[in-house]
Amino acid sequence: MTDAQRPKPWEWPESTWREHVDLVRAGRPLVPSSWPGGARCAVALSFDSDHETISLRDCETSPGALSRGEFGARTGVPRILRLLARHRIPATFFVPAVSALLRPDEIASYVGDGHEVAMHGWIHERNALLDAGTERDLALRAADALERTSGHRPVGIRTPSWDFSAHTLDITRELGLAYDSSLMADDDCYEIVARGEPTGIVEIPVEWIRDDAPYFTMDRFSQSRPYTAPRDVLTIWRDEFDAAYADGGLLQLTMHPHVIGHRSRMAILTELVEYIATHPGIWFATHADVAAHVRG
Repeated sequence: MTDAQRPKPWEWPESTWREHVDLVRAGRPLVPSSWPGGARCAVALSFDSDHETISLRDCETSPGALSRGEFGARTGVPRILRLLARHRIPATFFVPAVSALLRPDEIASYVGDGHEVAMHGWIHERNALLDAGTERDLALRAADALERTSGHRPVGIRTPSWDFSAHTLDITRELGLAYDSSLMADDDCYEIVARGEPTGIVEIPVEWIRDDAPYFTMDRFSQSRPYTAPRDVLTIWRDEFDAAYADGGLLQLTMHPHVIGHRSRMAILTELVEYIATHPGIWFATHADVAAHVRG
């Protein structure tokens, strides 16, 4: 059947649109009555260590393209680790398997500093373009690679580019993962429901507002250009924290070493961390720790 022959969405029977909507849904809220130690607010910082994998996925193998990712590993990661160590903050690093295999010493440095290493695809593939068998094979291989390089079986996943296919949740359940961090149905954690069935999997929601890439992405061959000054991003993220703190909820941020790791952007991340730290009752935690706490 060609695209022209396929029924248009307004031609679908009710059963079709209900099936799409019900495939993966937000279930019961997982907002705890309190955070560990009586903290008022949880803060979960995360970094997607994509490095060269985005270029490799797109077959952009020129030294210039790959050098942008190399910056993340060579310069961004050390700056991030120094900031986290200075403030004694545990974070989660979502790592494509190819990044881990290229730099096993980097993975060891995450673990040695008390950070979590979690899944982020094989080579930052686009799940929605893959058949179920290929997506499953890459996920299983990625979990094995992270276990070999980190010494720990990963307990959480963030799909590359938050690209969540019709098969992703089934694969996540097969892997026995405790949480996902790719969906956007709430500000705070919730249980994922599959076809009306509670799964027990915790969703730690993401959002483009709390991601550095939309503000700072640059591609000289397309219309992607940085459109927000770092100080303006600081204002947005500070407002996100203030609201989470007032609600007694969770602030989750998604960042990338090759994006946030530049000097002017590390300056605003440093300022944000220092601002958050001035508030009493803050629990800085890995995504795995957040998932374990809200699941109870």
